[in-house]
Amino acid sequence: MRRHRRRFKAVSSATGEEQASPLSRGLHWPEAMREAEVPGTSDELSGIDDPYELLRVTTARLQAAQEEVTELARLRRRLVQDLHAQGLSYAQIADAAGLSRGRIHQIRHTGPAPEGAFLGAGTLTVITPLKQEAENARPVVAMEDVTAAKRLEDLARSFSLDMELEHLPIGGKVDLNRPNLIVICGPRLSDVVGQAYDADPVIRWERADDGPWTLRDTRGGVTYRSGWDDNPAENRDVAYLGRLPRPDGEGTFLIFTGIHPPGTLGVVRLLTTDIGSLWGKVTDRPFSAVIGVEYDPETHEPENTELLTPLYVHEEV
Repeated sequence: MRRHRRRFKAVSSATGEEQASPLSRGLHWPEAMREAEVPGTSDELSGIDDPYELLRVTTARLQAAQEEVTELARLRRRLVQDLHAQGLSYAQIADAAGLSRGRIHQIRHTGPAPEGAFLGAGTLTVITPLKQEAENARPVVAMEDVTAAKRLEDLARSFSLDMELEHLPIGGKVDLNRPNLIVICGPRLSDVVGQAYDADPVIRWERADDGPWTLRDTRGGVTYRSGWDDNPAENRDVAYLGRLPRPDGEGTFLIFTGIHPPGTLGVVRLLTTDIGSLWGKVTDRPFSAVIGVEYDPETHEPENTELLTPLYVHEEV
């Protein structure tokens, strides 16, 4: 079946005006690499007498160096792509940069893809919530969250990114002030996460009069409700996808979840199939959107995903 490319629309959350693709915007050094604590110089290493401490420090330094090489390669490829998108030929780019045309062609087609930066840099930390099992009160992870995290890990590794999995404990206490953080959680399971959602200037989590959670687009004036909660139920869900400011104001983190589990799987499907389009519209800027998901009623696997709202780019105040 022929796959039709989606046209994603990014608009300002303040004015509603459509925004063109940023191209070279976002070419600054990735947030995670700016914050990385790279171990000391060779002279400093030679001053460490404890062999176990030296082993730990050299291992950390090697990992940091490898991540830096990966991000430099990603940045270099993005620069070539953006310069070409601005109208320069590869020959012109090569001449201006003092490189051969063959080298520019190699950079353009090899190395980690620029859109991987949509997820983060280096090693990602993905947080999924623990939930209380009804029968024996044991904390468990929803199977859909496990599946979503595994598929996200596969996507990350395709961009030369590593991933660590972490569980949000019962009670919802979590440190959001970390680089390269991806949170799969709604406001119900964590007050900390709920407060982070409150920073979104456009999309609101709200309870319907009959109890279920909904997502309201305050700019569009539309409230989106999951078909899971209708009577009779329908095989459709809605989900939130956004990048929000950290509580300490020193960066951002990626966050998404469905009102119900199929919505979460739908967001991962969208990321897997259209991360290039998403990156092209919002790069690493704060944004949010509501995702619609149609799913198989037996397996909860998404069959179709679509943006129900524009990609609202949050304006800096």
